[in-house]
Amino acid sequence: MTSTTLQGKRIAFLATDGVEEVEYVQPREAVEQAGASVELVSLKPGTIRSFEHLDHSKAYDVDVTAADADPGRFDALVLPGGVANPDFLRADPDAVAFVKAFFDAGKPVGVICHGPWTLIEAGVVGGRRITSWPSLRTDLMNAGANWVDEEVVTDGGLVSSRNPDDLPAFCAAIVEEFAGRR
Repeated sequence: MTSTTLQGKRIAFLATDGVEEVEYVQPREAVEQAGASVELVSLKPGTIRSFEHLDHSKAYDVDVTAADADPGRFDALVLPGGVANPDFLRADPDAVAFVKAFFDAGKPVGVICHGPWTLIEAGVVGGRRITSWPSLRTDLMNAGANWVDEEVVTDGGLVSSRNPDDLPAFCAAIVEEFAGRR
């Protein structure tokens, strides 16, 4: 049964080649099942290739590039992980500006695994409580974040999780946060 918790909400997923398959698919399914419409925002038009850990996986059609996307059209943002995905995103000024716009507007953001690398580049983690893949701990702390090792953390509209094992809790938390019920 489909929930209407997010009916009328538009959610952007920012990802590129190297996105972790399950960290893109499961959160997308969760927000769509809750009634949201989703657009895949990426660095280039066409398709992106996901990974299942270090192996190539499926291709996904890009809806709009970060350079052409208007953050004002969206109610929330999700940044899936994978190692290559956020590394490419954080090096792209349009992607970084897209992410920063959500924080500037006070809109909720969900991020998992290596995804916080892009948040660091956007300069939005200072003073925030956040979790991530363990190897990002030092990067996040050096950027002023309060890093914790927890399944899911919500801090002022920012929902974060560590890895694919945390996806059930992450998906539930982003639906709740995006619905404005936290």
